[in-house]
Amino acid sequence: MSLETESDDTDTAQPFEIKTEADSNDIIEHPRDDKSRPYVCTVCYKRFTWSRNLNRHSRIHSGVKQDDMYSCTQCEKRYSSQHAMSLHMNIHGGMYKCSECGRCCRDSSELAVHRRSHSGEKPFECTVCGKRFTQSGNFVSHSRIHCGEKPYKCHLCDKAFSESGNFNRHMRAHTGEKPHKCSLCDKSFSDSSSLQRHKRRVHSNSRPYDCRYCGKLFKSSIELKCHVRIHTAEVTQ
Repeated sequence: MSLETESDDTDTAQPFEIKTEADSNDIIEHPRDDKSRPYVCTVCYKRFTWSRNLNRHSRIHSGVKQDDMYSCTQCEKRYSSQHAMSLHMNIHGGMYKCSECGRCCRDSSELAVHRRSHSGEKPFECTVCGKRFTQSGNFVSHSRIHCGEKPYKCHLCDKAFSESGNFNRHMRAHTGEKPHKCSLCDKSFSDSSSLQRHKRRVHSNSRPYDCRYCGKLFKSSIELKCHVRIHTAEVTQ
């Protein structure tokens, strides 16, 4: 999994005209911390704390590929900063390894969160409904359900979202960006779930969806639902 981090490298090249700083009234505080993010991408409106991170991000839209700068020698993953590459290499080096299942993590924080999957610890509790979470990020996203907060606003169609992931997927509908590429064919997708669905349907024989009536297996939930109608129609007759 790729981790976007802030690099100490200074990028001076700006491949196209960008809005480098937002008006004071236009700055949205990040919902998970107190950092001001005044640097705004004029294509997808993603915000950054530092101008160098905005410049690096802008290359995604300009077609200038910098992901080849740091390539992992043990797998196919590539990174645009030395720091992100170093964190990734910790996985191969086994520096932060779970003693329960052997999973290797990037750093001690990720390992601590992973260990909660074994212990069942959920330290973050919703004061409204009592639901508990293992990660603070999931807790923050859940809390917006109760308050109706949608801090991620699209400047192109005025839609708003409570989670950054949903916002980023929405923005790709405007930009046409498809960053998730299939390693088995030349198809690309705007989100990882579509890529995984493609691999399962086209390149894999995996059939994880089983019919509770006859046990027949299917590649997708849609195929299963269509099949179940055969049984439910028989029951109603």
